[in-house]
Amino acid sequence: MSWDPEEVARIIFDRQPWVVLTGAGISTESGIPDFRTPRTGLWEHYDPIEVLSVEALYHRPEVFFRVGFEVLMRFRDARPNKAHNILAEWEKLGIVEAVITQNIDGLHEKAGSQKVLEIHGHLRSGHCVVCRTSFPIEVLVEKVRQGEIPPRCLCGGMLRPDVVLFGDMLPPCFEEAQELAHRLPMLVIGSSLQVSPANFLPSYAPLLGIINLMPTPFDWRARFTIREKASFALEAIHRVLTTKLL
Repeated sequence: MSWDPEEVARIIFDRQPWVVLTGAGISTESGIPDFRTPRTGLWEHYDPIEVLSVEALYHRPEVFFRVGFEVLMRFRDARPNKAHNILAEWEKLGIVEAVITQNIDGLHEKAGSQKVLEIHGHLRSGHCVVCRTSFPIEVLVEKVRQGEIPPRCLCGGMLRPDVVLFGDMLPPCFEEAQELAHRLPMLVIGSSLQVSPANFLPSYAPLLGIINLMPTPFDWRARFTIREKASFALEAIHRVLTTKLL
């Protein structure tokens, strides 16, 4: 281990509360592939612009719903891992004020985190692009399963999942994410910090820590960088926090 859990735990304890920014890397231990790891990243198998973009949704709905939507649905049955559970516990302890996540898997909520900003949306629901009526995601899943592509609302409008596709605007909660990033120290977990504009958030933080297997563009700015899996690193830090500092 090339980093000191006691040193990192002390930094986290002394500067609490934190805002946490999570990416796909925190969910890989829940069986969800990340996007960029060599040989295992999701986009080595699919072109995101081809299957998960606004352009694909409107102009190639067969590709979007037969391929892109099916890829998204793989995430629905995943369960939180130790990293998600520890962050939920840290929220209860006052160490974490909020989680900003780039993930659409809903695992932070499943783990019990209360303040979660899903800046790339979620898979709990969808809506009609015409009348804006909201539907449980199961409605879209069933329509697609029955061959209705694209799935339609009673008004005739197309139904789409409530996820942020390539080419979409970010949801209003991104403004709150920016405010938190300016105000609180930030812990980045499992993000390569390659996707804009979420990758600008660490530049606002008064203090930055990073847990990620691969280097990021903001490593030079971080007070600490940890090249470990999220659950391993958080367990080591949590052990120190709960036995020596709290």
